[in-house]
Amino acid sequence: MSHSRAVSHKVRRRNFCLGGASALAAPFISRRSLARSGGELVFVSWGGSYHNAVRKGLVEPFMAETGIHVTMVDTPDLAKVKAQILSGNVEWDIFDSPGPLAATGSREGYWEALDTTHFPLSELSVQPTHDLAPFCLTAGGIAYDPREFPDGRHPRTFAEYFDTKRFPGLRTLRNRVSETLEVALLADGVAPDQLYPLDVERGFRMLDTIKPSIIKWVEATTQTITMLEAGEADFSYSYASRVQAAQASGGVSIDFSFAQTLNFLEYLSILKGAPHRDEAMQFVAFALRADRQAATMDMLVNRPVNEKAMGMLSERVQRWMPDINPGRNALVNDAWWAQNYSGLERRFKEWTLS
Repeated sequence: MSHSRAVSHKVRRRNFCLGGASALAAPFISRRSLARSGGELVFVSWGGSYHNAVRKGLVEPFMAETGIHVTMVDTPDLAKVKAQILSGNVEWDIFDSPGPLAATGSREGYWEALDTTHFPLSELSVQPTHDLAPFCLTAGGIAYDPREFPDGRHPRTFAEYFDTKRFPGLRTLRNRVSETLEVALLADGVAPDQLYPLDVERGFRMLDTIKPSIIKWVEATTQTITMLEAGEADFSYSYASRVQAAQASGGVSIDFSFAQTLNFLEYLSILKGAPHRDEAMQFVAFALRADRQAATMDMLVNRPVNEKAMGMLSERVQRWMPDINPGRNALVNDAWWAQNYSGLERRFKEWTLS
């Protein structure tokens, strides 16, 4: 069985759902069923190559097909969502975020209930919940410059990433507790399939050991690559999709280790009280269509959640699809983070500043 087919099989068998999703399949939405209604909406997503791929594969075709103008804003921030909702001054419509942020927003009541009438439910490997639509699967891992650090001189696994004696040099980690705590526990030898519930104290003890080698707690995802390019970091916690995009841009010597990855789902949600709620519902349905998933993920190099899109991906991109084999790789548990994110995020931010 090929790598991509094996991944597809595993994803279908794995239950990613946060619960409450309908199992009934809805008709596949056609191009003609989205009326050219005009209007506008604000879509909060990520910068750099992610921004470009989503704009070209999803946002521009949506605008052309519906006549609805989409303004893209970079870097989702749950604190800003909370502030908008509490103030009653909601400026954003759609929020693109990894599972822990999305699930926390769901628990806090930040999202509108989704109208799944036009979602291609029967084609999705991951079913939506009442307020979260799965968008893609991303692989996080270790990025490095093979010219500076050839085989044997760069870390390949998270345990090696935390081994600053064997692999000296400056590193990056994300400036959020989710992903970072998982990476620390995997580095300390916790088996991927026994990761949850997270041993928080053990994770922070492990983070203490690498803290002096962290040059940047990265907020903007693009910095996981640019800091390597600029020589500011020797190794970086980044994403397979970002590394592939850097390689494809030419003139960049950055590679990614698939020896161990932390995989997570990205979700689309609609802010409670979104000023353009109906247009946002159309956009989310559009984003799940097989043709849009294939076009976007072929540039983004993340794994589509629409299974029909898998067969539309180029061979070049198929090689970069993440493996969720629990023998060595882990999958972020969104339901656990929904109950624990807020308090641990405060603790983590205080710890990074101490």
